[in-house]
Amino acid sequence: MRHPLIEHISKQVQVAPEEEAMILSFFQSVRARKKQNLVEAGNPCSALFFVVEGCIRMFHLSEKGIEQTIQFALENWWLTDFSAFTLQQNTGFTIQAVENSELLVIDVKNQERLLEQLPKLERYFRFVYQRGYGAAQVRMKFHHDLSREKLYQNFVENYPQFVQRVPQYLIASYLGFTPEYLSELRKKRS
Repeated sequence: MRHPLIEHISKQVQVAPEEEAMILSFFQSVRARKKQNLVEAGNPCSALFFVVEGCIRMFHLSEKGIEQTIQFALENWWLTDFSAFTLQQNTGFTIQAVENSELLVIDVKNQERLLEQLPKLERYFRFVYQRGYGAAQVRMKFHHDLSREKLYQNFVENYPQFVQRVPQYLIASYLGFTPEYLSELRKKRS
């Protein structure tokens, strides 16, 4: 059976059997415990995470000290502070495991070496970045255009896997709600 990362890459570019082990050799396999911080705000962001199994999130603290979740990642999703990762700067975000998770991690130097050895993966990573950027644009549009009720309804309809696996207080954080307000919305829906 092929590794999930190779399967994911193969949806965009053709990977020869002899290239599979070479690709994986650039990554480090990491197991993260639930609530374990993988990257801390204020520190350099030197890791790009591919979720093999589990769920991770990226968040920051508001001026009031409230966690604001920016993004989640489940199996076959990528997550990092792309700006800080690419520029090798300190991040304003914390990346944390929501569940016990198995991850593949690559740093900038290894990613560059991988792309030098297999230039066709530039296409794959371009696809990953484009999808991520597009999703961020849609999220901003929804936050500006939709009522809070419709925002929650849209989330539930488009991301049911998160509703099943992610604690409600984290979903509230992602949507910009208080946990109490999300609880009221859920009661109205049932």
